[in-house]
Order: sequence, then C-alpha cells, then structure tokens
Amino acid sequence: MTQDAKTAALDGPGGQPASPDSFASAALRLFRMRETGLVLIILALFIIMSFASPYFLTWVNMRAMAMAFAVEGIVVVGMTILLISGGIDLSVGSVTALAMVIAGLLFLAGVDPWTASALSILACTMIGAIMGFFVTTVGLHHFIVSLAVMVIARGACLLGTGGRPIGLYTLPPEFKFIGQGSIGVIPVVILIFIAVVIASDFMLRRTTFFRKVFYTGSNDKAAAYSGIRTKRVVFFTTTLCSALCGVAGIIYMARFGSAQPTFGIGMELNVIAAAVIGGASLSGGSGTILGAILGVILLSVVSSSLALLDVSVYWQDIIRGSILLAAVTIDHYLNKRRR
Repeated sequence: MTQDAKTAALDGPGGQPASPDSFASAALRLFRMRETGLVLIILALFIIMSFASPYFLTWVNMRAMAMAFAVEGIVVVGMTILLISGGIDLSVGSVTALAMVIAGLLFLAGVDPWTASALSILACTMIGAIMGFFVTTVGLHHFIVSLAVMVIARGACLLGTGGRPIGLYTLPPEFKFIGQGSIGVIPVVILIFIAVVIASDFMLRRTTFFRKVFYTGSNDKAAAYSGIRTKRVVFFTTTLCSALCGVAGIIYMARFGSAQPTFGIGMELNVIAAAVIGGASLSGGSGTILGAILGVILLSVVSSSLALLDVSVYWQDIIRGSILLAAVTIDHYLNKRRR
C-alpha cells in the first residue's frame, strides 16, 4: 500500500482526518443498542454452558435449538409487528394449535396436505380478521379480544379431536420435508424462518405502509390527524399475527407428523417475552425484528441450558416468568425516560 493510500484509509469523509471522537461516539451508540447487549449476553451464556455441559455445543443440541426457536420465531415476528402498532395477542398458542388440528382433520377427511394447509392458514387469517374487527370496529381492547379467542380456539381444538392427538402417519414425504428435511446441512425450517425474518425486516424498514405501523403505535391520534388510517393498520397487524401462527402450526405438523390439541400452551409467554426482551414496547411505537429474534434465541439458549443442567420444569417456568417480568420492568423505565 502506498503512503497516499494509507493516508486516505485514515481520512474521514471529504478527505478530512477521522476524529477519534467520531469513533468513540459510534462505539458508544453501538453499545447502547439493546441488540448489542443481547448478543453479548448470548455469547456469555454460550461460553458458560460450554464449560457447564459437554453436550451444549454438540451439533445435535445446536440443531435442536435452532429448529425450536425458528418456528416460534415466525410467531414472534407477527407479535413484534403487532406490539409496535400498539396491540397484543394472547391467542397465538391456541391459534397455532388450531392450525394443526384443522389441517390434520382435513387431511384425514381426504384433502391433500397442501390444500389442507392452505385452508388452515386461511382459517387462522380469518380469526385474526375477526379479532381485528372487534378491536377496530366494536372498540374492544386487544387484551380482552385475544383472551376470548385464546379460550375459544383451545376449546375448538379439544372439541375437534376429543382431546387426543391426531396421528398423521400417512403424510407424504414431500410434505414432511418442510418440517423435517434439510438443504445441505441447513434444515428447511431455518430457511423458511430466515425468509420470513428478512422479508419482515425489509418491509418494516423500507416500505411506507409498515412505517405507518410505528406512527400508529407511537400516537394513534396524531397519526390519524396526519392522514394515516390507523384502524386499517391495526386490523392488518392483528390479521398478520394470526396468519403467521397458521404458518407456524403447519410447520409444526409437518415436523412432528401429528396434530396436538394441547400444543402451544404457554407459547404466548415466550413470544411476548422474546419480543419485549428484543426491544418491542408494550406501549407500542418501538421494536425491531432483529431484536425480537435475538430475544427468541436468548430464551431458547436459556431453556436448553436449564434442560441440560437437569433443572426441574417447574423452576424453568419460574425462571422464564422472571425473565419476562425483568424485561417488562426495563421497558417501563425506558418509556418513562423517553417521556
């Protein structure tokens, strides 16, 4: 490298020497980002667990963790966008299970699995649209509507199956491939998850409509005065969340080869916790897809670590609940500082 090239490499914009203060301020902004803190916490857990358990860094455990958080991560994407718009959905676990049950029953009735899956996802989308109607038109709160749908959807699962799992042993191999197959060494589930994350993140950052989600969640009245159809935004995000639950339910069905009517109990806790840990505010108006996914990874690492350390499942619930309480507390204080 010539002397001129070396000088240019050290120069900032316009040929001016880069200021040490600019590097320091950039580094400070980086470390203030919640995503950076999550990455550091996850790396610390990886280091600790590599010494605590010889099975943690094995390929089998890494693959199991990745597949677990990938499917749940699809639901987290929908929940994050909904939280940004100012809503919340407690029915995600029940709707995910209902997607499995609907598709499973249709398949046993003679419908091909692809058509059954499409109809099931459509049914979940309609459930989200119904919730959106009650929130935007009737004027009920997301919490109450989604709580009612959570109970109704779970009851429908139990009613349709008699409370027993549906064995789908004759699912064709090409359908099971989406839940069990791999392209190279990468599971198809991971590829679907990555596609959903990239598409959602791009739309949130780059498209005009999805930017309106932030404005609606920050101040719906101000957004409405500025010409944004806030009810349409809320209706869309509510519907989208349920639709992604349907997608996740189909992937779970393909992965396990069955439909479990009791599947997803407690999923809403993990999904909301992951989104809030990643920076999505319960008050609306803030959040990122990257942060939410890091939240999912963190919870997945914690769950895997507790299982490998043979911690009681009862303690695992206490720990996960404590993590959610801590995340909500941090979110509360951050909102107070912004005001």
